[in-house]
Amino acid sequence: MPESPETPPQGEAPDVDALLRANLERVFNDRAPHARRAAVDALYREDAVLYDPAGSVQGRVAIADLAGRLLEQFGPGFRFTPVGTATGHHGLAALRWQAGREEGPVTLTGTDVAAISDGKIQTLWVLIDPPQTPG
Repeated sequence: MPESPETPPQGEAPDVDALLRANLERVFNDRAPHARRAAVDALYREDAVLYDPAGSVQGRVAIADLAGRLLEQFGPGFRFTPVGTATGHHGLAALRWQAGREEGPVTLTGTDVAAISDGKIQTLWVLIDPPQTPG
């Protein structure tokens, strides 16, 4: 049975790309509250903290709720998509992403930076790139 990003073998580093991609897809793109909560339970430590430009939340329930509010705010068809491959070592990982409507232009870009402990996200910093001005 292949190892999952949330349960790496003892002494082996987690697959940070799989972990951070799963976070985007299963937490920040899933509109089903029950599935999103199950994903947070699988991917985050119980006492995890998430920091974004608007503030911070702590705990799995709060993180799942925040993701749900973001999805509601942005509306149907809005998705986060990974850009490239996550990189990391020694408990720190980063994944660039872009977001927008599935059939529309990219409206938001940024980077998720995660502190990982025991194969799960302990702390996630959501860094939003400043808007690009034409010209």
